[in-house]
Amino acid sequence: MKVAADQERCVGSGQCLLTAPEVFDQRDSDAIVELLDAEPPESEHAAVRHAAAGCPAAAITVHEG
Repeated sequence: MKVAADQERCVGSGQCLLTAPEVFDQRDSDAIVELLDAEPPESEHAAVRHAAAGCPAAAITVHEG
């Protein structure tokens, strides 16, 4: 799995951080997403998929493979 987070689309809702805190964080200055792990371990895959599905700005992209 490869993950991408589009900081230009992010609205800073924080849903990704709440759902997958090992993979996503937010900048302190404006709460925009920061990607901590672009290739998360399998143990995080379900949480990452859930975070992508729940992102209100569709700023998270997941590539399976």
